[in-house]
Amino acid sequence: MTETAAPTADTRGRLSALARLLPFARPYRGLIALTFTGALLASLTQLAVPLIARAVVDGPIARGDRAGLIPLLALALVFGVAEAALFFLRRWAMNISSLQIERDLRDTLYQRLQRLPVAFHDGWSSGQLLSRATSDVSTIRRFVGFGAVFLVVNLVTCAVVGALLVATYWPLGVAVLVTCLPLTFFGLRLEKRYNAESRQVQDEQGELATDVEEAVQGIRVVKSLGRSGLVFGRYDRKALRLQDLQLRKVRTLALIWCLFEFQPQLTLAVILVGGSLAVGSGALTVGGLVGFVALFTVLLWPILSLGFLLAQAQETASACDRIGELLDAPLTVTDAPGVRPAVVGSPARLRFEHVGFRFPGTGDPVLSDVDLEVQPGETVALVGATGSGKTTMTALVARLYDVTAGRVTLDGHDVRDLPLDQLRTVVASAFEEATLFSMSVRENVTLGRPGAGDAEVTEALQVAQADFVHDLPWGLDTRIGEQGLSLSGGQRQRLALARAVLGRPSVLVLDDPLSALDVHTEALVERALREVLAETTALVVAHRASTVLLADRVALLEDGRITAVGRHTDLLAQVPAYRALLSSESELAGLTDTDLSEVGAR
Repeated sequence: MTETAAPTADTRGRLSALARLLPFARPYRGLIALTFTGALLASLTQLAVPLIARAVVDGPIARGDRAGLIPLLALALVFGVAEAALFFLRRWAMNISSLQIERDLRDTLYQRLQRLPVAFHDGWSSGQLLSRATSDVSTIRRFVGFGAVFLVVNLVTCAVVGALLVATYWPLGVAVLVTCLPLTFFGLRLEKRYNAESRQVQDEQGELATDVEEAVQGIRVVKSLGRSGLVFGRYDRKALRLQDLQLRKVRTLALIWCLFEFQPQLTLAVILVGGSLAVGSGALTVGGLVGFVALFTVLLWPILSLGFLLAQAQETASACDRIGELLDAPLTVTDAPGVRPAVVGSPARLRFEHVGFRFPGTGDPVLSDVDLEVQPGETVALVGATGSGKTTMTALVARLYDVTAGRVTLDGHDVRDLPLDQLRTVVASAFEEATLFSMSVRENVTLGRPGAGDAEVTEALQVAQADFVHDLPWGLDTRIGEQGLSLSGGQRQRLALARAVLGRPSVLVLDDPLSALDVHTEALVERALREVLAETTALVVAHRASTVLLADRVALLEDGRITAVGRHTDLLAQVPAYRALLSSESELAGLTDTDLSEVGAR
């Protein structure tokens, strides 16, 4: 898998990656401020209890004044009620803001995935993209809704309590601070290790998700070949690796927890020994020692939680890095600055002018100096050996890829100078591998023309011989399962073809869209499709005799170059390379003028 714009090992997972969340948090800064304020005040309110306890011991209890206990106990109750109210405020504001940020992040990420070019998706596995859009976003939401708040609040609490401890009895206060130094040193080292292990787990989860998705989508192939054991073995090896990585991560987290659990207990022992000596020497009152211990007890949770919170922060930083790899990936196919819609005829003139194309990071170009003109209303078939660049050439028309040399024009307008929305409205495509979505038949057919009326939909279905949809349980409103696998390959192709011809586009690009049809259905589709092609400009990839019959001219593509253009019979008679290509395709090689005239008369 190729990961575009991945961060370097030196920067990956640093807490600075959390800064990526600032643009998403900014719209909700009021709620976030309320969350932090409520959490901080609730935490600081807890400090009143140790101070009141010291006052109770050194005051009413020392003097035997029972009446003096009442106001102090009432004050403790007030602080308890205030803490509960602040806790509710924090939870309310925190949940709203974190869920809003999660939604905005998901929307932004999904929109980015839709805008990224096809070349980007060619280099990424779907499982890696899925894990970033689901588990990584959820990790960020959990941190924003809990970890970030208490990481800041607990650090502030530690600072405030540390100051109060020093103010209460500075020798013990300094001793507490000194015992925290080893905790900080070893904690940071373990956090760095935990971060690297978290990233490995997250990446391996993406790989495992890819295996699951491929196995589910290819379940027919797996079962038909009897390779369930092989597929499971491959999955199991990755699952065991993920288990090992997770156990390694758990061991590191356990060390972090052990360190942060041990340090407070050791410090408490120092406080009790040192405090007892201080009370015995008169340097500290009994109430002062009780208050000091109570203050340190308040500090226990912030210290213990810091290990978990820092680990969560590191894990979230890795998630931000992984999502950042998608958000930072370059948008190479976009609207040019200041681009405006242009007048494109229907049908339009399509031209390839000295077109060249190479995939990023590859050596030899796929297309070189391609020149081809398709007149308005003309159909040209592309014929060539496998790997000659036919599909790539058709993909350049709708800018699924951008040319790396030359240009493609519609009525003289460079397709890069047309808004993408306009370009992909006037150009419609149908591919050999028909892709359908988990939506109704109507929604699938009108995907490119959402405003199409019933009459247009019916006409497109008739052209594609897709009337079978009326026999489905709910007709056009029947929901198609994932990838349309509840339909046959021929049915999927017919629906994809109906989607392409809907609305009679200015340019129609067909990549062998009839390959899965039976002979009878194919003949019916060809007859109806010929009427559509008469009113549009079409570029058709030909692998079958029937496709050549649809074309006015044929273009021979060899090693990324157009080497001959003409009628099928002329090329067959005059171009040896064309004859050689078709020598193994008896259907194509046998087509004559008589065949073509007979088809034209149908």
